[in-house]
Amino acid sequence: MKPDKYFVFDFDSTFTKVEALDVLCDISLQGNPNRESVTHEVHNITNLCMDGKLSFRDSLESRLALIHANKSHIPALISYLKQNVSVSFVRNKEFFTTHSEQVYVISNGFKEFIVPIVEEYGISADHVFANDFIFDEAGNITGFDKANVLSGDNGKVQVIKELELQGDIYVIGDGYNDYKIKAAGLANRFYAFTENIERASILEKADHITPSLDEFLYLNKMNTAISYPKNRIKVLLLENIHPDAARKLKEEGYQVEAHAAAMDEDELCERIKEVSVLGIRSKTNVTARVLENANRLISLGAFCIGTNQIDLEACARKGVAVFNAPYSNTRSVVELAIGEIIMLMRNVTDKSRDMHQGHWSKSAVNSNEIRGKKLGIVGYGSIGTQLSVLAEGIGMRVYYYDVIEKLALGNATKCSSLEELLSVADVISLHVDGRPENNNFIDAQAFSHMKEGAILLNLSRGTIVDTKALRDNILSGKIRGASVDVFPHEPKSNDEEFVSELRNLPNVILTPHIGGSTQEAQENIADFVPNKIMEYINTGSTTNSVNFPNVQLPQLHNAHRLMHIHHNVPGVLAKISHVLAQHDINVVSQHLKTNETIGYVIIDINKAYDHAVVKDLKSINTIRFRVLY
Repeated sequence: MKPDKYFVFDFDSTFTKVEALDVLCDISLQGNPNRESVTHEVHNITNLCMDGKLSFRDSLESRLALIHANKSHIPALISYLKQNVSVSFVRNKEFFTTHSEQVYVISNGFKEFIVPIVEEYGISADHVFANDFIFDEAGNITGFDKANVLSGDNGKVQVIKELELQGDIYVIGDGYNDYKIKAAGLANRFYAFTENIERASILEKADHITPSLDEFLYLNKMNTAISYPKNRIKVLLLENIHPDAARKLKEEGYQVEAHAAAMDEDELCERIKEVSVLGIRSKTNVTARVLENANRLISLGAFCIGTNQIDLEACARKGVAVFNAPYSNTRSVVELAIGEIIMLMRNVTDKSRDMHQGHWSKSAVNSNEIRGKKLGIVGYGSIGTQLSVLAEGIGMRVYYYDVIEKLALGNATKCSSLEELLSVADVISLHVDGRPENNNFIDAQAFSHMKEGAILLNLSRGTIVDTKALRDNILSGKIRGASVDVFPHEPKSNDEEFVSELRNLPNVILTPHIGGSTQEAQENIADFVPNKIMEYINTGSTTNSVNFPNVQLPQLHNAHRLMHIHHNVPGVLAKISHVLAQHDINVVSQHLKTNETIGYVIIDINKAYDHAVVKDLKSINTIRFRVLY
């Protein structure tokens, strides 16, 4: 039975990531002092041809004259091309082997290097139409077979005519000559392939822009390698997240849009409607109202430590997995704290301000070493413990208090109550989270327990200190110095004025929420959070999620993975098992974990299954259902 559909692929910059003649030029000119300039000229000629601004024959003659290649260079070219097949083609190798009778490669390139590449994908040589090199006796490439129709401008059109394919024809390519097949009325649709290169003049002529082969197969209901094209996953990054995060997510194939500022609730409600992944820092609040508009949202990344700006329970109820970076900026926060303790003990900022105003006020009054001073750490988590170790290393005596039982590091002393710590410490550093019950955690009464002349640092959350009480105690002299990096109300961007009653107070260091804002920390966060999000999307793993049950899953091989997120009520797993049994599904592996809000079931099943099972599983108390393959 003859096929009713045919798929015509270009080779250069479509089947492979590169233009083969450009690579051949680079190989053949190894050691030539003019290599860089000649390679650049060949590349420009290629682009002029692909954009339809230069005839193909003229471009071919010009390039071969510049390249000076030999038959001996072709094996190196083939080896390079094999390593540079387009990523989505490699991923979808099964498509080519399954549909080899329907696939044709029609290229203005050369059979000598095309056939060895595509044969590994099940495409036979008689389905490859391309040019032929002409060699002299020494093996030098002296030209091409000008009788071959593909050496001319309408060669691809002519080949399609001669093939007389009886059925629908779909053309996938990146150049003007690919589009001409559709323009000649010989193809049903032309897909502009943009995984490797985008040519603006071609995009406007395409029936559809396909950033990957996954997209083409998805549109034509032939996707088998992955369940959903990654180019359809839209990512919105706010608050000037480090560009490494955007680069990493783009390399994964996602559509990424980045904004420098935060968004208020109304703006985010509008912008989040088509977003699959949202990345924020500390200023953007993701409320239940925002989530009501987030019908495509799969995952949310907090590119910081804290998550109190996110309604985690509402995210769980919506089936949105949230990931943060609990350790990535720990060192940066601790180093700032150490520096500020020294600066406040020496009253450096006021002296520096006086100097800038022309006042010389050399004095040792209210200037002390930190060696031997007592540091009280409130909150003995990852930041508190590292601060404990470093502070002790430079001679401070460390005390700590935490509502959770924590093992002391080094010679640190555990306090049995907050009041005990406040009464003994010369310097108090706060490292607690911003949950509502911690609002005004340090209030007027807490200040009353502190020593006269104590120093206070808040590098955790702006809401945990009563700002008025802090101001009053600074003005009274009870608190001799303070460092504040976080505030109850912070500007959404650098263009907005910072307003606070702590401005212009003596021996007070105010910093614009930069505790974790070092290049090293931001690079670490930009690596950690995207990795967790991509791992969740690709495998379903929820390790380090702050609102989902934590499940570490292996990569999926030769199976389909069904992921069922549901409200945590009794009997769901039994119902799922019943549905699987009804459909005679062979379960390869199964996982279930729950928390207070949701249950998360992951089932790996054989590839062959009744697709009606998906509909039945979705009816079981489902929040979100995903299929991976």
